[in-house]
Amino acid sequence: MRFAHLVVAAFIGMAIVVAHAQVPGDAHKGRALAQRLCADCHSLGKDNVRSPPSDAPSFPAIAATPGMTAIALNVFFQTPHKAMPNLVLTTDQRNDIIAYIMSLKE
Repeated sequence: MRFAHLVVAAFIGMAIVVAHAQVPGDAHKGRALAQRLCADCHSLGKDNVRSPPSDAPSFPAIAATPGMTAIALNVFFQTPHKAMPNLVLTTDQRNDIIAYIMSLKE
């Protein structure tokens, strides 16, 4: 029985490592980039809940969306949206912003 507990603990530990590995990018760079590119419309941090335009979700609200993943955000950033400007981001920039948004998950 004790061996089974060790195996389960090992799998949980591996799952945590894999979950963190799924978010490439640098959250600190992502916050700085989002400050330049996104802050006119989106509230970026947990301290400021409301976004400047009321219909633009805050980054914490995006992060808290049920089922939100780095993969979903990556698809979002590569899809045109009527209400957003057409941002042309490099892969690294996209990954950095995604890493920042995912860092806001509670």
